[in-house]
Amino acid sequence: MRYVDLNCDLGESFGNYKCGMDEEVIPFITSANVACGFHASDPVVMQKTVKTAKEHQVCVGAHPGYQDLVGFGRRNMVLQPAEITAIVQYQIGALSAFCTAAGITLQHVKPHGALYNMAVKDEKIAAAICEGIASIDQQLILLGPAHSQLVAAAEKCGLPTANEVFADRAYEEDGTLVARSKPGAVITDRDTAIARVIQMVKKGTVTAITGKEIEVEADSICVHGDSPAALEFVRSIHAALQAEGIGLAPMKKVISA
Repeated sequence: MRYVDLNCDLGESFGNYKCGMDEEVIPFITSANVACGFHASDPVVMQKTVKTAKEHQVCVGAHPGYQDLVGFGRRNMVLQPAEITAIVQYQIGALSAFCTAAGITLQHVKPHGALYNMAVKDEKIAAAICEGIASIDQQLILLGPAHSQLVAAAEKCGLPTANEVFADRAYEEDGTLVARSKPGAVITDRDTAIARVIQMVKKGTVTAITGKEIEVEADSICVHGDSPAALEFVRSIHAALQAEGIGLAPMKKVISA
């Protein structure tokens, strides 16, 4: 049976601010990318999200981003490579503490927002991120898009990698995500999202925003947890994959199969 991971960005509430439907979403996914306090989250939310993931046997990954709470980590920032390495180490360390307290092992790291998108194209940023990850634990899986600078940097550092695709985001012809500032960047129709996921998993292709078919590699499918449709999407995608005879498993199992 073909297996694929279904991941979601979670733990993005903080203080009095509620973001997403984590408790409802977690039962339908296999891996959770948990915000680490820089772009979103706080210690209580991190602790609760890790605990909930454990209860549902969902693997946990760190979701480090730029220190940009106001911009939700989606604004480009200019940092030196050493600074990027340090903020990645800091955030992984914070989430790792909650995983240790809960008696589980951190599975992976997925950079968030602008940090992710910049690292996809920028070799220096990608290297700084991966050096930070590798300095903590070389068993941590780097989650990123196939053939990107991010995945290439992880491989150079000796990190295991999982190739990520997005259910709810449109693609440019070069395989990068369409900027959120552009029309059509976010997929809001459930049936469209499902069809794209099945195409990406079974055929290894997706239709870019220009209409051109491009190649992708799908070890893990992402649904953004801050989307209003997140619960509907993960529930429907989970069912659709099973109906297609595609098994769901955490990315550590997918990449070792």
